[in-house]
Amino acid sequence: MTTARNLGDILSSTVDPERIAIIGIDADQSETILTYRELDARADAFARGLVKHGLTRGDRIAIVAANQPDYLALMLGAMRAGIVAAPVNFKFPKATITHVITDSGARVVFCDAARREQIGVDVEVVDFDGPTLADWLDPADFDPVAPEARESALMLYTSGSTGRPKGVLLSHAAHVWVVEARMADDDLSGDRVLIAAPLYHMNALANALLSLASGATVVLLPQFQARAFIEAIGRHRCTWATAVPPMIAMMLREKEALSHADLSSVRVVRMGSAPVNDTLAGQIRELLPNARIINAYGTTEGGPVVFYGQGDEPAGSVGKPHRGVEVRLVGEDAPEKGVLQMKSPAIMLGYHNRPDVRSPITDDGFYDTGDVFRRDEDGFYYFVGRTDDMFVSGGENIFPGEVEAVLETHPEVLQASVVPVDDDIKGQKPVAFIVRKPGSTIDEQAIKAFALENAPAYQHPRRVWFLDQMLLASTNKIDRAALRARAEAELKAS
Repeated sequence: MTTARNLGDILSSTVDPERIAIIGIDADQSETILTYRELDARADAFARGLVKHGLTRGDRIAIVAANQPDYLALMLGAMRAGIVAAPVNFKFPKATITHVITDSGARVVFCDAARREQIGVDVEVVDFDGPTLADWLDPADFDPVAPEARESALMLYTSGSTGRPKGVLLSHAAHVWVVEARMADDDLSGDRVLIAAPLYHMNALANALLSLASGATVVLLPQFQARAFIEAIGRHRCTWATAVPPMIAMMLREKEALSHADLSSVRVVRMGSAPVNDTLAGQIRELLPNARIINAYGTTEGGPVVFYGQGDEPAGSVGKPHRGVEVRLVGEDAPEKGVLQMKSPAIMLGYHNRPDVRSPITDDGFYDTGDVFRRDEDGFYYFVGRTDDMFVSGGENIFPGEVEAVLETHPEVLQASVVPVDDDIKGQKPVAFIVRKPGSTIDEQAIKAFALENAPAYQHPRRVWFLDQMLLASTNKIDRAALRARAEAELKAS
């Protein structure tokens, strides 16, 4: 267990200081390696450098960069100094990045050279790759501040799919608890954990913090590319692979790279942010026979610890409620089905600078996720869909996730995504995008017939289009807005 109160001081206190903490792999496959001693010293140097430049406790910094070791070192250093780190989604449009930086109140922005032109705000900018970075490093020991109970450590911005991004304030105490809860469930002390999802997203950031608190080695890719992901597993004998399902689906299509890859080291695949269908899970088991598949669920506002599973749950389940978390389903079909509300020490402090947004925290302290789940007779939970994604077709409520789950049981379907389009009679109607299994030639009529045979008629997709891979948003989740726009364009052209 960690004894840290400051999230920036989370590095394992029992690990050999000469053990490798991070292997940072650049786009050109060159590597930057930091031991635990070096990472700790670099975090202290950043903490002292920020203070030397006049930043004080409660100030904010923004980070606009691809994954790299200094990204994590800077975040740890900032938090040690009581400075709030605000990672920014660099795939946002330039205007949105400008808004996020301005909204966060960041006094300085750290970036990499590739993203320098995306920063359109009058604030000091420090390039990770530039000569001025050295001036922000003041090497010597630093005593981390002791945070107050509700003191912010991080500000993560939501993707903004339903409006301008919101800054989610997360406390030191909340995410120290997250690390401790996950360490109690899994021993990662001897592992090599592959992280390719962006550090501005909770999935990657929480896994990086867990790994460093556990004394594991983080193998860090700048961003996800399927071939580089496969190569990193074999070269570095990674034992944990963290991803979201679309990333794994893209990896599975790299037949040439997989044909000569040694993936036998992988013993855990932890996937979050989207459901794992039976077909995808089966292919992962075939590809990685030594691996336990964890189908995780979490949110930025509520944290990554909600459910817990050992990898032997029923297909599609996220497991049972974690022992440290209270959950309930609310709605007319509760308790078997409804909107998930959960309570744990990981719940956010609130949204930054957004008095216009109604708080999703209930009067009795539960976070209303807006996600619909069902619970089976054995107490296992299954994600159904977002309340925001639900639409009405001819008076029937349709959750895209329910239709996708049916379509993905077809033996020739790897992935399915269902979105609504406007209809003069029904109001809206479902259409689908399908990624076939390699070698499949299944057509639109076969998909529609399968849906009619296996689901209520009102759920069947009225049109079906096929893709080589799903369109992904900046968090590597399926981009439903882009798919809907594409569907509307296809219908207009037809």
